[in-house]
Amino acid sequence: MTKARLLRLSVVLVSIFMILLIIVYWDNVGTAHFYLHTSFSRPHSPGAIPGITAGEDWEALPDVDEFLAKLLSSSLKQNSSISRKTEQLLVQGSSKPVVSNLEENVRGYDWSTHNARNSLDQEKLQIERQRTLREFCANSSFAFPTKERSFDDIPNYELNHLIVDDRHGIIYCYVPKVACTNWKRVMIVLSESLLDQGVPYRNPLDIPREHVHNTSTHLTFNKFWRRYGKFSRHLMKIKLKKYTKFLFVRDPFVRLISAFRSKFELENEEFYRRFAIPMLKLYSNHTNLPTSVSEAFGAGLKVSFSDFIQYLLDPRTEKMAPFNEHWRQVYRLCHPCQIDYDFIGKLETLDEDAAYLLQLLKVDRLLRFPPSYRNRTASSWEDDWFAKIPLAWRQQLYKLYEADFVLFGYPKPENLLKD
Repeated sequence: MTKARLLRLSVVLVSIFMILLIIVYWDNVGTAHFYLHTSFSRPHSPGAIPGITAGEDWEALPDVDEFLAKLLSSSLKQNSSISRKTEQLLVQGSSKPVVSNLEENVRGYDWSTHNARNSLDQEKLQIERQRTLREFCANSSFAFPTKERSFDDIPNYELNHLIVDDRHGIIYCYVPKVACTNWKRVMIVLSESLLDQGVPYRNPLDIPREHVHNTSTHLTFNKFWRRYGKFSRHLMKIKLKKYTKFLFVRDPFVRLISAFRSKFELENEEFYRRFAIPMLKLYSNHTNLPTSVSEAFGAGLKVSFSDFIQYLLDPRTEKMAPFNEHWRQVYRLCHPCQIDYDFIGKLETLDEDAAYLLQLLKVDRLLRFPPSYRNRTASSWEDDWFAKIPLAWRQQLYKLYEADFVLFGYPKPENLLKD
């Protein structure tokens, strides 16, 4: 009996081992690099980034984690060699991408060189931002939808904004209208997930905009189920524990203005068909609208900012479909109370935050953060944009985005919420 049990146990162990080998073999994108920056080879010490605490949590792994780490560690020497070669390449200049005059006016690219100001104490700033976030996440008197759920409760499709770079051990949660195009470009360069004539891109600005937002370009958490099956959540948790996680945020009302300008002041066929036509019909009483955005613009038919605010406040909107990512709340995109972010950047201090983050990630020799916008939608514009929006609507809108204001330390816009 004892020999039979040992034989059966041996068969089971060998089977498990073979299954894991098959998983590793077929994963030709991320798995081979999966433990590149764990306890075997971390990109920085646990204390290098504010908010990361050194301790046994970083070292104590369940048996299956240890087994996976040892199984995959054979690739570390090869990956390290590749990384060293990559680090020897410095970023070269890039020509300015061609943009239309209208897009230039709305987006306002700034191609001048920015030197990060040293006046900000970045380390203290990060500690304060993380403290604010954690305090309100733990505050039982401050409630908002989905706050109390665990990471396991988050559906896979809600994890599609978490981009993973296994080469450097980085996870970025992108928030549209918060410099996400350029941060996606940075992630493409670091992960080498996109090739140009067989060679990985080295300069973020060389990457065409249409490729940046192609979902097939990035490895995101919601793709893990297809790749790893029932192991997906387990691997997500390991990477969340070991990798450096960051996001960038922005004043919520200013982000809404920016989204409106980008998607409804420029000729965007997709957003015209999906959103502008319903808004014009529901809130401006237009009928027989043109089928193309160019015809609509030619006839002077454009969504007003008031139409847009009505759409956001209309209870029918979310019954039909979740908010589009360009105006969906950050807490719904990045789950800051379920994921312990190591770095919180803000668009208002983008140049300084970006430079500091790249230094912390030890990739500042590989690339520079691309130029920011010359005329970013500013908070000083809020009074003008909301001047014709009824007070009751402004108050409802604040309640809709209150969690983003509070969690990320943005002051309540009292001047917009009172007569």
